Amino acid sequence: MPSRTPAEILAQIEKIEIRTRNVVSEVFSGEYHSSFKGQGLEFAEVREYQSGDNYRDIDWNVSARLGVPYVKKYQETRELNVIFIVDVSASQNFGTRRILKKERLAEIIALLSFSALSNNDKVGLIMFSDQLEKYLPARKGRNKAMEILRDVLYLEPKNNGTSLTDAFTFANLILQKRSVVFILSDFMDDGYRKPLQLLAQKHDVIAVQVLDDAELTLPEAGVLNLYDPETGESLYFNSSKPGFREAYDLIIKRQQADLVKSLRDMKVDHMLISSADSHVDVLREFFERRRQRRRSRG
Repeated sequence: MPSRTPAEILAQIEKIEIRTRNVVSEVFSGEYHSSFKGQGLEFAEVREYQSGDNYRDIDWNVSARLGVPYVKKYQETRELNVIFIVDVSASQNFGTRRILKKERLAEIIALLSFSALSNNDKVGLIMFSDQLEKYLPARKGRNKAMEILRDVLYLEPKNNGTSLTDAFTFANLILQKRSVVFILSDFMDDGYRKPLQLLAQKHDVIAVQVLDDAELTLPEAGVLNLYDPETGESLYFNSSKPGFREAYDLIIKRQQADLVKSLRDMKVDHMLISSADSHVDVLREFFERRRQRRRSRG
């Protein structure tokens, strides 16, 4: 991304904020709230027993004094820590629909950040390549969300590679309080199962896989140069050959199926957002699935 002045950076971030806040206020604040459990229960009130109340909630001392049954009611303590683990390796600078993957990441994070802040939750950030690039502890407030967006869009990482293992290992060390953890990456890495499994045992983890359409299905565009920005390696091939595209599609479908199964086994939620998708629609469907799942569990 070309160099910009501080004023241009601020204008770009504020534009994202305005667009995102409108979506949050119209659609997402309630969906977000009902999708994530609080950190525990706190006493809310004692009130007269009503039909449908659980008899186990009866406060026998108060009921004996007043001569009619009263129940204790509790509510979830809602304040959550929401942590974004963001892949800033060189592969995030790829894009074929006039938007880079890193710009799509920023839009997704903006929506989730302002949804969290509208529910009085804290937001924090872990940025990684094949090393830790930046860590921002969870805090409340608009300024924290704006700082996160600025870093996702404009921080220049020191390294090009990817190490999900190191990212999850760091998160396991630093996150003491149970948190909602969004991992935003293309997941083009391996060997990270053990630290991710440990992370998912302690926290509510959601994998947000962001891919460009061209990474899912090869276009028929003649001779192409397939370049890996993380390693610098390149490969020329003829994309017009049907057999080549079919083989590529089979490999990608197998990799995606393996990833989804692995995440499910670790009890990590997964959503795929491609460059052709509306991230608003994908996130809305995700929140609805979470809400329905919570309701079915009672």
